[in-house]
Amino acid sequence: MKKKQAVLGFDMETDIGSWTSMYHGFKIGTPKILSILKKNDISATFFFTADAAKNNPDLVKAVRDAGHEIGCHTLFHETIGDALFEIPGMMPVLPEEVVHRIELATEIVTEISGVHPTSFRCPRLWGSTAVVNALERLGYKADATYPMYYYRKQTTPYHPSKDNWLEKGDLKIMELPNFADLSMESHDPYGRDLDQWPLWRTENAEAVMTHINGYSKYCAERGEEPFICFYMHPWEFAPMPAGLIHSGEGAVLPDPFIIKNCGDYAARELDRLVKMMKDSGLEFCQACQAIAE
Repeated sequence: MKKKQAVLGFDMETDIGSWTSMYHGFKIGTPKILSILKKNDISATFFFTADAAKNNPDLVKAVRDAGHEIGCHTLFHETIGDALFEIPGMMPVLPEEVVHRIELATEIVTEISGVHPTSFRCPRLWGSTAVVNALERLGYKADATYPMYYYRKQTTPYHPSKDNWLEKGDLKIMELPNFADLSMESHDPYGRDLDQWPLWRTENAEAVMTHINGYSKYCAERGEEPFICFYMHPWEFAPMPAGLIHSGEGAVLPDPFIIKNCGDYAARELDRLVKMMKDSGLEFCQACQAIAE
């Protein structure tokens, strides 16, 4: 029987994603994450942007020395895949730019960490066929990008097609779908209410387990083992500023759920969630260790 696998992926970027240029929460949150992982004796994958790695080399090495996987997350958290919905100022780069950007980001993360990354994740889970072909060319083993909440077809790790990354094919790289509760009825035009993020901190660990159990039943009805891949961020484990955040020539106002319960509450609930997942029979692995069908 195939193992019931779970991958914890941490997207190592500026605080509150693309909405600030700060690394304050990054510096506070990363040690908290490492402590939780050590306490529960599990391994995870940390996807660093090149900019985050350059600005926080000591934390990159702390992650490496703790035995976790060093992955890559583009140069600056830019959109390199196909946009799923409109965000002002977040226009995708041109397909012909993708290879060079990933190549440069990979070189920088490798130089700082001393480890050549073989797992990747696109910012906002916005991937593309151009991205997986670039990753294949550069020797990556896994791409933890597929947004299950949006496409709702692939549920387990698979080798994508070189012609359409959303379909199974002959590429060597594995595509890892990110967990969404497909047993639910969606009330969002993009299906984002099926997604797990950031339910463990906006509600609690029990809420996430309810969805894992619903999804597990959904998979059982399809004759599949559930595969659970999460994305989280270090800034979620440090208090984030409420209200307008000023930077440069303007300011942004994050939606309340983006920063709700960031800090100690998020850390406590992640610790509880990991324990519950282990008790349910899920086995944690790094992205590069996931098993494709």
